[in-house]
Amino acid sequence: MKFPFYIARRYLFSKSSNNAINIITIIAAIGVFAGAFSLFIVLSGFAGLKDFSLSFSNKFDPDLKILPSSGKTFQFPEDKANQLAEIEGIADFSKTIEERIFLDYRNKNHTAFIKGVDDNYRQVTQIDSAVSGSWLTNSEAQVVVGNRISRKLGLSIFNYQNLLNVMVPRPGKGQITGLNPGQAFNQEKVIVSGIYSVNEELDDKYVFSNLNFARNLLELDENTFSAIEIKSTPNADTQAVTAEIKNLFGEEIIVKNRAQLNETLYKMLNTENLAVYLIFTLVLIIALFNVAGSIIMVILDKRDNIKTLYNLGASESQIKQIFFTQGILMTIIGGAIGLSAAVLLVYLQLQFDLVMITPSLPYPVAITFENILIVIFTIGILGLIASFIAAGSSRKALKAV
Repeated sequence: MKFPFYIARRYLFSKSSNNAINIITIIAAIGVFAGAFSLFIVLSGFAGLKDFSLSFSNKFDPDLKILPSSGKTFQFPEDKANQLAEIEGIADFSKTIEERIFLDYRNKNHTAFIKGVDDNYRQVTQIDSAVSGSWLTNSEAQVVVGNRISRKLGLSIFNYQNLLNVMVPRPGKGQITGLNPGQAFNQEKVIVSGIYSVNEELDDKYVFSNLNFARNLLELDENTFSAIEIKSTPNADTQAVTAEIKNLFGEEIIVKNRAQLNETLYKMLNTENLAVYLIFTLVLIIALFNVAGSIIMVILDKRDNIKTLYNLGASESQIKQIFFTQGILMTIIGGAIGLSAAVLLVYLQLQFDLVMITPSLPYPVAITFENILIVIFTIGILGLIASFIAAGSSRKALKAV
């Protein structure tokens, strides 16, 4: 092994008498460098965009969410609440009620969902960090609305002259013939205390209220809820926590984690990431087959040397190993320099915000060990294949001499 490595290293770093081969070798090395560099930059960019996109929904979504397996609500009495709090891995939980409502404000209408939350809700999620104004208090009937709802209805914060009218059909009474339309709805006038901004979908969907306000509006009893939202401890085993929750509730509930709550978003981000990876892998394949072409050109240039080595006792497999090793060395050196330069550039972007989307928003990037391994694995596999194919030409060179 030392003999092929020594000769391969000499061939790689020594200049050929043919200037064209030197140029081809340099171009091949630059191609490997550029391929590794661009692949890591793109993967880091998508990792940053993924974290940036999920950072908004993570303000709203809990680590785990208990939902009814059928219907809209389930029973959660106080004894189960005490048992749930004792499960290892649960830091806190919040009881919530959700239902579709109608909003009316100065002859403007909108359909949304009311979400009644208890006092623990801000410990379970980070929604209050996305709120302009103030979060809910128990002193009066208040709601916090999404930014898009606010713009559609023309709402403003703490406007006591014009209150928001919240309406919901009364349970079991909406279809009774002859019923006064005004009596078919439960309705309350509320003050808007805050406006939140998470993303376009959520900003157009939810209106937050206190749990008691939502319960009274929907005529629900004190043990009926739409969901239980859970914050897990930092090192919690979410699968074990989920299993214990299911043992506590039985078949009446399902438990979803954050990825399952945003299944469409996660699939879209992962699909885009895969598509870009495949495109840039194709670019890398082209670059690494330049390496194969460079090795073949070296073999043709070194035919006299190959004959001499063969006459001195080098076997066909050793001669093939020389050029295979040369291709691997070119791949490793070019890939390592390209990957190192890409990691440095991404690090500088994280530290100094070199590229800005807006004057206040730097382009999001992330350095992950997973992406480093992906680049190394991709370059390694493709480099092995390209070098193996190119080294096979040494046998033809031996036959020619």
